[in-house]
Amino acid sequence: MTEYVIIGDGISGSSAAETLREEAPDAKITVITDEGEALYNRILIKEHAKGKLPEAPISIHEEDWYAERDIDLSLNTHVTTVDTDEKVVRTHEKDDISYDKLLIATGGTPTQLPVENSDADGVHHFWTFQDARKIRESAENAEDAVIVGAGLLGIDFAAICGAQDVNGKYLMRGDRWWRYALTGDGAEIMHQAMRDVGVEPVFDSGVDHFETDDEGTVTAAVDPNGDRYECDFAGVAIGLTFNTEFLHDVDIEQDNGIVVDQYMQTNLEDVYAAGDITRFYDVLLGEQAQNGSWGSAKEQGRVAAINMAADDEAEEFEWVSSYSITHFDFPFLSFGHPTLGDEHAERRYSDTEWRRVAFKDGKIVGGVLIGDLSPQSKFKQLMREQRAVADQADVLLEKQVDLDNLAPSQEQ
Repeated sequence: MTEYVIIGDGISGSSAAETLREEAPDAKITVITDEGEALYNRILIKEHAKGKLPEAPISIHEEDWYAERDIDLSLNTHVTTVDTDEKVVRTHEKDDISYDKLLIATGGTPTQLPVENSDADGVHHFWTFQDARKIRESAENAEDAVIVGAGLLGIDFAAICGAQDVNGKYLMRGDRWWRYALTGDGAEIMHQAMRDVGVEPVFDSGVDHFETDDEGTVTAAVDPNGDRYECDFAGVAIGLTFNTEFLHDVDIEQDNGIVVDQYMQTNLEDVYAAGDITRFYDVLLGEQAQNGSWGSAKEQGRVAAINMAADDEAEEFEWVSSYSITHFDFPFLSFGHPTLGDEHAERRYSDTEWRRVAFKDGKIVGGVLIGDLSPQSKFKQLMREQRAVADQADVLLEKQVDLDNLAPSQEQ
């Protein structure tokens, strides 16, 4: 009987477990997670923190979901190391779990600010269900908050402040939110949306240190300029530290994440990886890339499982990811790799509508849509076709995109 072991029960690990059971009905499948609850929706936990959702709708799989599929689920289990020669996973309880094929899907942990008092009570990171519960409790009893981290996760804290009627100061190191993907026009739409919910962007700022009271609870953030911002809680979202410490003595290739090919296989035989933790070969981009979206992680888990169950590489991971923000009166969506590219084209259409497309070697590699998401399927189609269209950016920036107006594709 083939034995599959999956470390991690996020969406990539769970997707892999479900796919493996379909592909290998008689195999032994074990899922190991250090969390205390089975898979839940990391997208919806922000709604719980905002006070909009009770806990019940957030769970995706109850424990009996695994039992019904004859999948062994080990909660609260910490992996200490992997012996790839003996093909065993060792846990903190000194148990050895043997495998024929292994999937690493451990994701990451929010990075802590390297400043004084960053571990104080009331300084929150947003990743787990337990985080959401604590943030909700803090926000319900707060008047003022500070947010740090000018990226896609940080804006969730801004939305929580707005929903819980908390005055927020959003401290950003640069001159705009998500400055690697947005120019001034697009960023200003987001800045105004923050102001509209009671969160004020503070540019060229950041945190030098936090102040605390005698009980060790955060009371203020002081930025590098010496400006002081009082707060009843702080939300920090400056990126992820990948959970790879258990691989410290394993000869697995890493480069700010676990390096895998387009089949989700690592440099080690019978060892695969999926989800946030991977630095994968993007067949559309033609180089290694990273992506933290829910849909991408789910698809990576599925593709990894297909290839683990097959006798040879059966399916490539080909995916155009997207990340949406639905906190404001207008929609926001990024797709592909909007921070990459050697050319860009953009246009602002109204106070709440803007579009930017990134190109590399003439082909679309990503973009950002604010206000009107209707072109996304067409842009994703052009990405998958790997069609050179940078010289026809005017067509892509029309209010209504019509691909029939593009010149016929030339043979590349």
